[in-house]
Amino acid sequence: MTNAESELRWGVEQRLEFIEFRLFWEGHVNRSDLMDQFGVSVNQASTDLNRYIGFAPNNMVYDKSARTYVRGSNFKARFLEPNASRYLAQLRSLADGVLDREESWIANLPSYASAPMPVRGVNPLTLRSVVGAIRRSEAIEVRYQSLSHPEPSWRWIAPHAIAFDGFRWHTRAFCFADNCFKDFLLSRMLKIRGSRDTDTSAIDDNDWHSEVTLEIAPHPDLSDTQAKVIALDYGMRGGKAKIKVRRALLYYALKRLGLDTDPSVRKPHDQQIVLLNLAEVMRDVS
Repeated sequence: MTNAESELRWGVEQRLEFIEFRLFWEGHVNRSDLMDQFGVSVNQASTDLNRYIGFAPNNMVYDKSARTYVRGSNFKARFLEPNASRYLAQLRSLADGVLDREESWIANLPSYASAPMPVRGVNPLTLRSVVGAIRRSEAIEVRYQSLSHPEPSWRWIAPHAIAFDGFRWHTRAFCFADNCFKDFLLSRMLKIRGSRDTDTSAIDDNDWHSEVTLEIAPHPDLSDTQAKVIALDYGMRGGKAKIKVRRALLYYALKRLGLDTDPSVRKPHDQQIVLLNLAEVMRDVS
């Protein structure tokens, strides 16, 4: 990125990123796209398009018949690295109802859907209290419903992070009752009634700040062709892939990948992958 690009105001830079997003994914962009997405005037939209051409003259050309700018044959991203995960994340957010249609940068949406997930009942006031406690490094008193006790109980915790296990959101916190760092599901926090200063430090949560590397490979009982397909699915190189995970999230990662059980008890087509460094990982689990 040049000095001129780095000095752009945030709003202008965002619109230039939008232009690039549309060019890469849709193949075209025009003034009305900018006007609809950002509410800018015709003159401002024209200025943004001309500014983009100034930075990346080979990235788009004007198609007179279609009356729109189209992606150039020598297109090279300058403001927004093309990212499939970002595109798919928008589709998923739309499918889950997290993102409104007008907030998406995708113009022509492909037909999409996602497997339904149970709605996790996280109270926004609870989330606000937890996030506030994290920001202020405070402890909060929560009424928590655990699986091990039939009745909810009050306890003091000092949250320092929020995590997602693939299905549910929880906060990583120091529990004063058990004198250790634990995970508390946000959906099981029934009420929060107070806060206080605390001397606990997130630095002391060793499991949160250390990582474990999972070395995975296709199930050995798959055929060569099947193994190649699985290798493609997981972006493997040389027949294996490495996945780094916080030790605090190791249990969830193994469960989500289906690596928390003996691979011999499941069919290769169901298991698909195995853990190569099982002994090393099991030491971290224990």
